[in-house]
Amino acid sequence: MNSALDLARELIGRKSVTPEDAGCQGLLASRLSQAGFRCEDASTGGVANLWARRGATPPLLCFAGHTDVVPPGPLDQWHSDPFVPTVRDGKLYGRGAADMKSSIAAFVVAVEQFTLERPNHTGSVALLITSDEEGPSVDGTVRVVERLKQRGETIDYCIVGEPSSTAALGDTIRHGRRGSLSGKLTVRGVQGHTGYPQLARNPIHELAPALAELVAMRWDDGNESFPPTAWQVSNIHAGTGVGNIIPGSLVLDFNFRFSTASTEQSLKQRLDAVLRKHKLDCVIEWTLGGKPFLTERGKLVDIVSRAIQAHAGRAPELSTAGGTSDGRFIADICPQIVELGPVNSSVHKLNEHIELSALEQLPRIYLDTLRALLP
Repeated sequence: MNSALDLARELIGRKSVTPEDAGCQGLLASRLSQAGFRCEDASTGGVANLWARRGATPPLLCFAGHTDVVPPGPLDQWHSDPFVPTVRDGKLYGRGAADMKSSIAAFVVAVEQFTLERPNHTGSVALLITSDEEGPSVDGTVRVVERLKQRGETIDYCIVGEPSSTAALGDTIRHGRRGSLSGKLTVRGVQGHTGYPQLARNPIHELAPALAELVAMRWDDGNESFPPTAWQVSNIHAGTGVGNIIPGSLVLDFNFRFSTASTEQSLKQRLDAVLRKHKLDCVIEWTLGGKPFLTERGKLVDIVSRAIQAHAGRAPELSTAGGTSDGRFIADICPQIVELGPVNSSVHKLNEHIELSALEQLPRIYLDTLRALLP
């Protein structure tokens, strides 16, 4: 099997700070084309997207990931240049080593080996790669999914290479994610002098009882796969900075992380009801970051779990914890999605890294999954 370490090094050496791709996808397309993949440039809005598929019949197994990385932060606090891949103490260091250039390298090495073993395999295998996962996620995976939907293409199984593991490779499989619903609430008052409150209307005072009620509200009880829905205020602003002026308006940013026990509409309706109850003069701008999705234990989860047991020697736990991933977009055309990748303890941090042993095991796990799903 080709070395995932070598390819991971090549990818890390390309400074693909979001939304830049820095030629990563061209490198991947070159290798995949040699393995018989039809590579399609699906770039949109300045974002590089790659859809590479081999085969035309179901079932289709898709590996999904992103070549963009977050900025490295203070360079003088890294032990080595974040864009010069460095091996020391049994680890590969560099920005993207864990999130998620090593996973992409493992994808490619696994499919190369699979197509050598089974040039006439059943079904199809694909890679969906974007450079807009760490950014606003507007012109990345979601646009590729839209294109596939327009063509009537669906995906049967998807493995997202996000760093899902907690302490050791394969100890955790993400089999779903909570939804994310954000809002910007503007409460309108009447600006005035603090010495003449009867001539003004303070939006801070008016919001306070409603805010207390919202903070105390239990939105749902969650279920066996998800914790209860959480509502959090992320920012609040009012006033001019002058101590003797009652503000004329207040802006509050908030976010729901919601389970399948609630819906976008039910959460909106319940929050609106509280605001109406308190007779606030207000308006809300809503943004749906992603719906919750869940893959029940079944064929994909079981096959990936067995591959982890065979190559990493552990039985994975199933989890829906964490933030959002591009799986939320792929769920529109794929019923079974899991996230499996490196340990996440160093992602977005200084001195990001992956264990070399994990970089050896990961392509073998992906390869065994291919063998089982596309015999």
